[in-house]
Amino acid sequence: MNKSKIFILLSVLASFALGFYFYPFMPDQMASHWNINGEVDGYMSKTMGLFFMPILLVIINLLFFFIPKIDPEKKKIEEFKKHFDDFIIVFNFFMLYVYALTIAWNTGKSFGMTQAIMPAFAFLFYFVGVLVGKTKRNYTIGIRMPWTLASDDIWEKTSKKGECAFKVVAIFALLGAIFPNYAWALLFFPLIATVLYLCIYSYIEYKKIK
Repeated sequence: MNKSKIFILLSVLASFALGFYFYPFMPDQMASHWNINGEVDGYMSKTMGLFFMPILLVIINLLFFFIPKIDPEKKKIEEFKKHFDDFIIVFNFFMLYVYALTIAWNTGKSFGMTQAIMPAFAFLFYFVGVLVGKTKRNYTIGIRMPWTLASDDIWEKTSKKGECAFKVVAIFALLGAIFPNYAWALLFFPLIATVLYLCIYSYIEYKKIK
């Protein structure tokens, strides 16, 4: 069993353990969603609030495991499997952190949710960039557009641009922790700009080849 599978197993077990441990201490209605101002605007029953995330972790990790196996280009995925495994670990850590913040808030801890969660987004998108930069052309992982899927060369060029762009998104997300009033704008506008940029860039590269 490799390190990613071990970490996945430990993450899932830890999330369920946290759920069972904190169940007696949770209010009947748990805060489960926060708006862009860091104010609670959604609630769940404590059963759903505590066990939704562990169940979601199980589902997402199963997808991480099975989808690459049915990819028509699964042999190419093997070429960057180590980096994909590392990203799975990062993603599980991110989800556990968000889960821990939710539990802490509902136990009465006082903190700014936006400021607390932005470094986690920065951490996640930095490693999205790392993964994107290492991918080879396939149908499930990476920057999958009609033009990148049409050519290994366009895929490689777009992926390198994507690696830098997503790391820039991570920097803006980190700034959101410093400027919480603008945090979500600092995250979403660079992210939208990145998607548009990569779409246009890959199309232009495709037209050059044509």
